[in-house]
Amino acid sequence: MYIESIQLKDFRNYESLELKLDKGTNIFYGDNAQGKTNILEAVYLCGTSKSHKGSKDKEVIRFQKEEAHIRMIVKKEGISYKLDMHLKKNRAKGVAINGLPIRKARELLGVVNLVFFSPEDLNIIKNGPSERRRFLDLELCQLDNLYLSDLASYNHIVNQRNKLLKDLYKNPELKETLDVWDMQMVNYGKKIIEKRKEFIEELNEIVQEIHENLTGGKEKINIIYEPNIEACDFEKGLLKNRDRDIKMKLSSTGPHRDDMCVMVNGIDIRKFGSQGQQRTAALSMKLSEIYLVKKRTKDTPILLLDDVLSELDSSRQTYLLESIHDIQTLITCTGLDDFISHQFEINKVFKVVQGTVEN
Repeated sequence: MYIESIQLKDFRNYESLELKLDKGTNIFYGDNAQGKTNILEAVYLCGTSKSHKGSKDKEVIRFQKEEAHIRMIVKKEGISYKLDMHLKKNRAKGVAINGLPIRKARELLGVVNLVFFSPEDLNIIKNGPSERRRFLDLELCQLDNLYLSDLASYNHIVNQRNKLLKDLYKNPELKETLDVWDMQMVNYGKKIIEKRKEFIEELNEIVQEIHENLTGGKEKINIIYEPNIEACDFEKGLLKNRDRDIKMKLSSTGPHRDDMCVMVNGIDIRKFGSQGQQRTAALSMKLSEIYLVKKRTKDTPILLLDDVLSELDSSRQTYLLESIHDIQTLITCTGLDDFISHQFEINKVFKVVQGTVEN
């Protein structure tokens, strides 16, 4: 699997851009704030329907424009797929595959698998639970379109339930309608909890070997899923905490409050790990995504590395570069020195200057 080309129109700081990519390593280099990350964001958005930053559609449209377009040609097992995405300021985005419009984002998943790695990902261990849930959800949504659908439904129900909890202050008679929302919340929430549990088990099988190699056999990693509540107890827990939820005007129980614990040599490194341990664990987890996609889809993902090398020491740089030699990779950086010093093979180089790209 690889991306053959991408076209942008009025996306972020690009008025118009057309790039032909190599099957191997593509380097985008230049000073900061020139638009390098915007190219990777466009690729991820076109392949998954979501920005890796969580940006809304209207935020990625070029200043003073009403809409933006992304077109991407993907080659997979000898077959070409043309992905077209039409982003609008005040309406839902339009997406087409080979000229045929799709109605739901989950129909896009599986056409192209992407792993995005940014400097912020190195902080997923030390940051709050929401960052670790985001790691879980981004990968699971790409690997399982039913999970994507269940998660979207669950999040919608939680938002509606929270709105109802706030409305109860002025309209206490609405309290009886909580049962309806709770029933739906439990239905979708149980599925999410079970899928996350399976994912963590699968992740552990892969991440432990990677982490052992990264640390020269000195550290053993174990990732533990910490559900806010077990699936079998979800319904009882919601009922038990209902009065508290009404008082707080917030849903306090469910997978939207899950976390995962990262243990290294038996120590919870969220709280007691050094920055080096936390970053190494994060790198191990991100590299595991590549192997998980290979295992699940029997195909290689496309890797998007956004200025990550500058955040890693020499040994971790070497390990990362050696891990990606056989997959298409798009890398942003401010200079080429790291690649030259590692004698890393570069297939195509693009220089990015103020929304223009030269190669």
